[in-house]
Amino acid sequence: MKLGKISVGSFSPTDKLLHLGAYFGLLVLWKVYFMLKNKPKSTYKNNLFKIAGLAVLFGMLIEVLQGVLTSYREPDWFDILANTAGILLAVVIFLFFEKSLKRLNSKINLIF
Repeated sequence: MKLGKISVGSFSPTDKLLHLGAYFGLLVLWKVYFMLKNKPKSTYKNNLFKIAGLAVLFGMLIEVLQGVLTSYREPDWFDILANTAGILLAVVIFLFFEKSLKRLNSKINLIF
């Protein structure tokens, strides 16, 4: 969909914050899903880094496709950077709260 632009030159801080937030949310939802699914083969960190890598690749793919498949949009390296920043922020938070989240996850799995 075509959106209006709020920008400073060619840089749009509002758009970049939306990208950061969207990919932060994507990683959080994806990680929580896999935590609740509780695959015993994969470790907490290994799973987190796989999810982060896939999310970065997804963001890059979306940027490339919007330039290739549409005539009114173009890929933006700053969007990829903002996506990656949101992903890294989520990874840092998950690593910081690793012990607490593992305990919470084990309690949830006991209930269900």
